Amino acid sequence: MSVVLVTGASSGIGAAIAIAFAENGWDVMAAGRDEGRLEEVADVSERIVTWTGDLAESEDCEELIRDTIDEFGEIDCLINNAGIIIRGAVGDTSDDDWRQTMTINLDVPFFLSRAALPYLLRSEGSIVNIASDWGLRGGERAVAYCASKGGLVLLTKAMARDHAREGLRVNAVCPGDVDTPMLAAEAKAEGLDIEDYMEEASEAVPSGRVAEPEEVASLALFLASDAAAHINGTTIAIDGGGGA
Repeated sequence: MSVVLVTGASSGIGAAIAIAFAENGWDVMAAGRDEGRLEEVADVSERIVTWTGDLAESEDCEELIRDTIDEFGEIDCLINNAGIIIRGAVGDTSDDDWRQTMTINLDVPFFLSRAALPYLLRSEGSIVNIASDWGLRGGERAVAYCASKGGLVLLTKAMARDHAREGLRVNAVCPGDVDTPMLAAEAKAEGLDIEDYMEEASEAVPSGRVAEPEEVASLALFLASDAAAHINGTTIAIDGGGGA
């Protein structure tokens, strides 16, 4: 039995990851804040157990790890997927926007990784952090998001170096635009029509389209598998050639 914990699992990339792992024989703890959507994800497979709550504080993250151990007895993979984007350049970004972005995108992965570390070392497991192509290069009017995802990329690399000899692997997936509710919400926040926004985003990608959540999920599943046993501390972009 292999056990994976996925955050931000109520929709989009997180839901796709939870379902992909369950369909490939993993037991899944799917964590998120939307109980109704989480139940829809859980309906796909009896292997998926849901956890609803807020992860803003380290105590919340420790509770989620304890609940996962109580449910399954172990953790073999942690997928830090939960994230938010609040658009704005430096002058447009409030203290609250900055702190909220850093909390969800960087603090929570750190808190969860720290709490899960003893169990992941015991299982010689792995962590897959869902970062962003904007964690590898700058993006327009997204200073807090870029900084948080860049921090997540370097958290990935630092942990990989610290714990490689103990059997833990830590890697990051860096998607470009993905066809998710988060992308639709971003378009709405910018006052743009979602169809026009998606067309513009697709035209900016060499492959001519944005990614599907299932494509990101397949990469996360590979990185958690034995086939990726010698892949550690790396960042893999899944952006249709956008960063080429």
